[in-house]
Amino acid sequence: MEYRFLNTIDVPEDLRKIDLKDLRIVCAELRDFLVDSVSKTGGHFGAGLGTVELTVALHYAFLTPRDKLIWDTGHQAYPHKILTGRRNRMHTIRKLHGLSGFLKRSESEYDVFGAGHANTAISAALGIATARDLAGDNYKVVAIVGDGSLTGGMAYEAMNNAGLLRKDMIVVLNDNEMVSLSSVRPTLWSFHNYFSEVLTHPSYNKFKTNVWELTGKLDTFGDRLRSVAQKVERGVKAVVTPGMLFEALGFRYFGPFNGHNVFKLVEIFKHVRDLNGPILIHVRTMKGKGYAPAEKEATRLHGVTPFDKITGISPKKANELPSYTAVFGEAMVEICRKNPKVVGITAAMPDGTGLTLLHTEIPDRFFDVGIAEQHAVTFAAGMATQGYIPVAAIYSTFLQRAFDQVIHDCAIQKLHVVFVMDRGGLVGADGPTHHGSLDLSYLRCIQGMVVMAPKDEQELRDMLFTAIEYRGGPIALRYPRGNALGVPIRPDFQKLEIGKAETVRKGKDLAILARRCL
Repeated sequence: MEYRFLNTIDVPEDLRKIDLKDLRIVCAELRDFLVDSVSKTGGHFGAGLGTVELTVALHYAFLTPRDKLIWDTGHQAYPHKILTGRRNRMHTIRKLHGLSGFLKRSESEYDVFGAGHANTAISAALGIATARDLAGDNYKVVAIVGDGSLTGGMAYEAMNNAGLLRKDMIVVLNDNEMVSLSSVRPTLWSFHNYFSEVLTHPSYNKFKTNVWELTGKLDTFGDRLRSVAQKVERGVKAVVTPGMLFEALGFRYFGPFNGHNVFKLVEIFKHVRDLNGPILIHVRTMKGKGYAPAEKEATRLHGVTPFDKITGISPKKANELPSYTAVFGEAMVEICRKNPKVVGITAAMPDGTGLTLLHTEIPDRFFDVGIAEQHAVTFAAGMATQGYIPVAAIYSTFLQRAFDQVIHDCAIQKLHVVFVMDRGGLVGADGPTHHGSLDLSYLRCIQGMVVMAPKDEQELRDMLFTAIEYRGGPIALRYPRGNALGVPIRPDFQKLEIGKAETVRKGKDLAILARRCL
């Protein structure tokens, strides 16, 4: 497809040669290209549609690759890939020897930090900014995080440290869902924008600096003036912005801004470029922006298989077997209906772990703690102390993030927490950051831990039931991504004897032993 501007952009320097007034056309072309490309390949979709204007503005206002952009997770970074020399390879994304679905340092100098798990961008950005200062260098460091990443404690640990170190760095909060950050009344929107633009403008900041220096020469009277000025600014910010938390962590907060006004975003980024210390820019975006099906069904079109561009619907395969994930989700609902002490816990992955059905059928027994695996595990441990049986359904690769909590808060205390690990083993297109290849190793070394792996969907159901009936401490169940085998499923559950072998097939020439319970 021919594009007026997009076909001329091989690197961000080409983008910066385009007149500012034409950036809306660039954004429209970039969004069209993204829809056309992902409809054929599949991949992460809705988040990238929401960051088109933000991505264009960042590369236009900052001198990448000298200035460093650090994207959190990579779900939102497909437009970034398109603008940084990979447009003609987007058809290979998530394929063998093709582009990664996430950020990958070996893939491009513009991918400053590899990211497959959330909450990492601010920590990495602070490390890069600190290394820059130690080396006596001079460039800008910008972390772009989605609002979902702020459900994880690591982001706040990083912001707290950044506030203490006072390093020059910028965090862009891409807010498209988080209620606590989005509860700004629409009637205040214009006032918010106006005041935030004033706060970021160089003239205001120069005036503020001059006043600060002048009052510093006025002894006690100057100190009182400074105190009054600070209180006035804090008071106004408290009224018109939701950013007092970030201010308390040591960041200067600006926003919220319309994340789809590319002209205003360029202006704001250019204004804050020369400010010192930690800065947080809050932008509001819509996941799936500009593509009607994705705007209506943001969750379904977050990550997609190839789909029809008109309807947004992926074709279904005839007689497709259910996935292991779906089998687990149905079994959880059945067991929860029979046992009032069983609850389901997930870390922002209800769809991926199969717990969406539990949320629909028995919502008061379903808990989504956000992208906070460490908290999920200790939260489960706390429930276990009170006689409940928490089933923590977490991807194998994500449970790695809570290794200490599994040991310290569950195993040492011999608490009955059931770990259900989806995506055990290799996961294909999601790549190395999502392979569940280490769980058998890192769980086997934990004292008192039982690890189970089913041979088929019926055994998955029985192992889940066995794990819930178990009383010896923590117990884990792992199964692969993909479809089950199609074996008949009994309507009931059978408790398995842990450690007992089962002869699957007899022969005379070769012996293959596979332990289903470790």
